[in-house]
Amino acid sequence: MLLVLDMGNTHITVGVYDSDQLCFEARIATDRAKTGDQYAVELSALLQLKGTTGAAFDGAIVSSVVPSLDHAMIAAVKQVTGIDPLFVGPGIKTGLNIRIDNPAQLGADLLVGAVAAVEHYGAPCIIWDLGTATTVFAVDKNGDFRGGAIMAGVYTAYESLAAHTSLLPNIRLEAPAKVIGPNTVASMQSGAVFGNAAMIDGMTDRILDELGVADAPVIMTGGLSKEICPHCRHKTIYDGQLLLEGLRLIWMKNQ
Repeated sequence: MLLVLDMGNTHITVGVYDSDQLCFEARIATDRAKTGDQYAVELSALLQLKGTTGAAFDGAIVSSVVPSLDHAMIAAVKQVTGIDPLFVGPGIKTGLNIRIDNPAQLGADLLVGAVAAVEHYGAPCIIWDLGTATTVFAVDKNGDFRGGAIMAGVYTAYESLAAHTSLLPNIRLEAPAKVIGPNTVASMQSGAVFGNAAMIDGMTDRILDELGVADAPVIMTGGLSKEICPHCRHKTIYDGQLLLEGLRLIWMKNQ
C-alpha cells in the first residue's frame, strides 16, 4: 500500500492507495506549532480509525507548500510507517518539462496537479486549484509546464474583507439565487461565487489565447472548487483527488 500526503496551508490531505485504487482520503489541520511526534500521533490515530496501520505500507510520498513543517512531517511518516518518504522537490522525476524562469521555485502542489492532469486529461490543459490561495497553471500542447497565476483564495479574500470593514459579516460560501443580491449577505455570496466564476472564465480565455489553442480541458480541484465549478461558463472538470493521484503517479515514476 502507498501513503500519500499533500501538506497545504490549511489542511494536510492524507490518502491511502492499494495499487491504483484510492482506499480513503482524510484531512488533518495544518498547525505550524506541532512537532513531528504530534503529527505522528495524529497520523497513526487516523490510520487506525480507517482500519489500517503503518506496517501495511511499502511506500510513502509527501508534497508540501509549508516549508517550516517539512522535516516534522517527514519524521512523522518515518515514525508511523518505518519508511523514508519520497519528498516532492527539485530533482524528482515527473515526466514534465518545467519551462519557467526558476523551476526550483515551483510549488509542489502545482507540479503534482499538473502530472495528474496530463496523465488523465491530456495536454494542453489548464488546472485551477481553489484553496487558501487560488492558483491556475497551464500545460502546453507539448506537455511542457508553462506557469500560471496566483490570486487570493476565496475565503482568504472574504475573511480579510470582513475583518477590515465594520458592516460586512463573515459569510457561508454558497451561491445565492441571483447575481444581483437583495441584501448584504447575498451580495457578498454573489461576489464570492459568481465573481470568482467569472474571473476563472476570463482568465481561462486569456490563457487559451497565450497557449495558442481554441480549447483545452479545464480541471478544477481544491477545497472550494465544488461551490464555484458549477457556475463557470467554460466547461470545467471537477477532480477532488487530482493532487493525491499526482502524488501516486510521481511515486511510481521514481521507483
